[in-house]
Amino acid sequence: MSISLVGIISVQLYWINNAIESKDAQFNNDVKIALASVSERIKLKEDSDFRMRYDDLIKTRQLVDKTQIKNYFIQQIDTTSMRKFTFGSTILEEDFKIPLDFVDDDTIFYKRITEKKDILHAKIFKGEGDFNTVFDEERFTYTNRRYDLEEKYLGSLLSEWRKVVPVENRVSNREINNTLRDELQRRNINIDFKYGVYNKDGLATKLKSGYYTINPKESYSYPLFKDENGDSTYNLYVTFPSKSKHILSDISNILLLSVFFIFIIVLAFSSSLYQLVKQKKISEIKTDFINNMTHEFKTPIATINLALDSIKNPKILEDQEKVLRYVKMIREENKRMHGQVENVLRISRLEKNQLEISKEATDIHDVIEEAISHVDLLIQDKKGLLKTHFKAIQSEVMINHFHMTNVFVNMLENAVKYSKNAPKVDVYTESTNKFLIIKIKDEGIGMSKQAQRQAFDKFYREQKGNIHDVKGHGLGLAYVKEIVDIHHGTVFVESEKGKGSIFTVKLPLI
Repeated sequence: MSISLVGIISVQLYWINNAIESKDAQFNNDVKIALASVSERIKLKEDSDFRMRYDDLIKTRQLVDKTQIKNYFIQQIDTTSMRKFTFGSTILEEDFKIPLDFVDDDTIFYKRITEKKDILHAKIFKGEGDFNTVFDEERFTYTNRRYDLEEKYLGSLLSEWRKVVPVENRVSNREINNTLRDELQRRNINIDFKYGVYNKDGLATKLKSGYYTINPKESYSYPLFKDENGDSTYNLYVTFPSKSKHILSDISNILLLSVFFIFIIVLAFSSSLYQLVKQKKISEIKTDFINNMTHEFKTPIATINLALDSIKNPKILEDQEKVLRYVKMIREENKRMHGQVENVLRISRLEKNQLEISKEATDIHDVIEEAISHVDLLIQDKKGLLKTHFKAIQSEVMINHFHMTNVFVNMLENAVKYSKNAPKVDVYTESTNKFLIIKIKDEGIGMSKQAQRQAFDKFYREQKGNIHDVKGHGLGLAYVKEIVDIHHGTVFVESEKGKGSIFTVKLPLI
């Protein structure tokens, strides 16, 4: 059963871990794709803005700084096919100097190139007198802008511009923030983030959110403004403070359901295990109780049988004094057995709330004195000593005289019984604003920590089996606790093995 439980929980935990790792990997992938899109969008926007500004500057010829015209003429005659090919080209190069308010370098120029092409294709006829006659002539003329060359010049100009302009002048915090948010939302990442732009040396720029600092373990990075070779001077770093919460929120319902079922399984297993242990303990207590009860009854029964056998003897019957002694012995042993049975029945009635307890205002000192009188002969028989220290200023409490007397008798008997040598018992009383405190201290054998925790449990005795140093069924202190609880009080024990015990009873004052 334990192996099955561990296996089920392990599988559930493994599944949960895999689900979290899968969500984490998906989140990382989405963020990287989003950052790539952000970098590309910012670069394309910069290119577009630059070209728009460039177009405005060169629309008018007033800004032309220099003009250069180049003419090319090529003619070729094929005598075999009797064909003549003539090509003429005129190239107009217009140089534009970019104004200083646009970039910081006045040596950057842009060229606008216009090309005009004339193509003549003719067939030659050789006539009389070796005069060439040309017929079937075809002429083509083309005029166009050389955008390919212009694009090359423009790319060079843009590269130079990027080198001299600070990154915070090329893109704004608002643009980065809005682009980031838009790309993340497209991938269902709707959580707060922080970003920062750093150069290749790891130095921060002015482009960042708040007091952003790089966290190597939690930050995502991607190059910003990559050149034609894929190299970049800047990196964009992004951190998500609530990343874990976002990942868990996606699988929160399934996760909570799994945790709930794991809890149910553990609870069911724990309950079953607890019941098994409890049943085993009850079985042990029951066996121990029966052994003790049998042992306790065997002695008085044997004594009664011996006394009856003796009375049957004709010689004993003639001796009235001996008959009376044996009768008294039978009565005492019968009374002893009756007391043992009464203890068991009393506990049973207490558990079923069948014991009627009436309370009245009583001086606790009188109750303690009466309890002492019940054990006085027992203390004298063991040559012990009992002292009282009544220091309670207010000693009246609402109690049942009979049952509370039994409470103190039980505790005093324990103090005497569990003393190896001559018992030394001290009884203290004191009062506070709300409670009356009674302490019974002995110098007996004491109790272990475990025994202190279970001292007030039914049938519990520190020695097990049917052989004990001290007679009893483990019912006395259970009865004490039940009675004190009924009086809305508390009882507890402090003890040290080999040094004795202190039983404390707290009762509410009137």
